[in-house]
Amino acid sequence: MKKSLLLILTVFITMAAQSQDCFTRLQKAFDKRGANAVANEMHRNVILSFFDEDGSTYCISGKARVENGQIQSVFRQFEDDTYELMEKKFYSASKQPPVIVNGISEMIYNTDGEKFKIVFIDALKPKQKSYKEISLPDDL
Repeated sequence: MKKSLLLILTVFITMAAQSQDCFTRLQKAFDKRGANAVANEMHRNVILSFFDEDGSTYCISGKARVENGQIQSVFRQFEDDTYELMEKKFYSASKQPPVIVNGISEMIYNTDGEKFKIVFIDALKPKQKSYKEISLPDDL
């Protein structure tokens, strides 16, 4: 009984850690490493992170057009690598076109009541190099 309970608890914790929602993991990476400026063009490798009412998130692949630092259009990617334009009107909390800060858009809302952020994953700066540690001989 205890082993079964322990196994169920372990599975639950593992699932919770894996679902440590995709956005939180992305946000931590961008906060730690920073981002390069997002250019005015169509970005074909972005992550759309949708926020549910219960606080959970899910992420999908997409692309987005950026002009003057603002998001102008958003596309969702299907499994067959085709895209669908999000034709619904979208806007920021200030009812303006969403802007990008440190490689991630501000919260975006659309007329369907969805809320999401766009993560420009290619803008993420690379990890800093680490120094190679050495081990000292045991006979010192």
